[in-house]
Amino acid sequence: MFHGFDGLMRLSRHEGIDIRPTLLRVLTDLYVQTSTHDFDEERQFVELTSRLIDSVDDATRAAVRSRLATYPNTPREIRRKLGLAPPPFPRRTPAAPPPAALESGDIAFVDEGDDIELVDAPPTAPGAGASPQPVLSMQPADASSLNDMFLAASSRSRAEILHSLADAPLKPSMPVDPRRAARAVIALEQAAMVADTTAFTAELADALILPSITAKLIVDDPLGEPLACAARALNMPGEVFQRVLLFLNPAIGSSVMDVYRLARLYDRIGERAALIMLAAWRGSSMAAARAKYRPVLHDDERNRVRAAAAQTRPALQTTGAQADVQSPLRGSSGHRG
Repeated sequence: MFHGFDGLMRLSRHEGIDIRPTLLRVLTDLYVQTSTHDFDEERQFVELTSRLIDSVDDATRAAVRSRLATYPNTPREIRRKLGLAPPPFPRRTPAAPPPAALESGDIAFVDEGDDIELVDAPPTAPGAGASPQPVLSMQPADASSLNDMFLAASSRSRAEILHSLADAPLKPSMPVDPRRAARAVIALEQAAMVADTTAFTAELADALILPSITAKLIVDDPLGEPLACAARALNMPGEVFQRVLLFLNPAIGSSVMDVYRLARLYDRIGERAALIMLAAWRGSSMAAARAKYRPVLHDDERNRVRAAAAQTRPALQTTGAQADVQSPLRGSSGHRG
């Protein structure tokens, strides 16, 4: 269930980059999406989560704690680690994989601390394949963290990130329509041959449904891995991508080693990893847009009016002469002329 996260956890030790809070939130969200888990899934969750809980900030730990507090099948070890009370009702403990001598349908003993429960051993159907790996949609904050980690990494670390994303249980973006992708490849190659980065950026943003500022970051990246991911998301042929490298960016095209390195990387990038990065770019754009605009409550103006009305003004003290000036219809002696 959590295959592929070990590679991302190794990358969390990269210099100046800490994605452990993001990994912990993703692991927790993925775990609570399913109501029941088998023995191996629970064991993997306990092992991975235990290594992350003590190394994340208090806000992440509190968010994970509140999420698991309402989940009825949170493992007992994690409940103790987070200081959560036991559930009000006994939970069904997943049985360990039965030994080969245990027949299907027999009773297996599960020892969990001081309690011993009797559970039905899950029947094993001959030739049953593994269940499909679940996927999790990235929240904008998680997508922004993944994008920042990718952009701050070196060329070697970026290659490792893309290799890990191929197996990570993260939901990729929908593939680009093949006809739209084919038109985009032709337009991108034509713009690259004349080194028209403005037209290249505009076409890339339109084809991948990205903001122009995000597409510009992809095109202007000095190392070239984001451009390789974007081209792979469009299924650009390898020879076309090599021509784009040679003519679009002189800093990359003039280096034989950079062109060779990116061409080899492009052949190894899978479509799934490229589409996950596309989802990260889109989610990161949403996070930036949310941070730019402060939400306004519906009663902000009302509260501002109330606050202004609550201020008291000093009373105006007037003398008799001032009163006469202010009331020209009133005579000074009380008689009219």
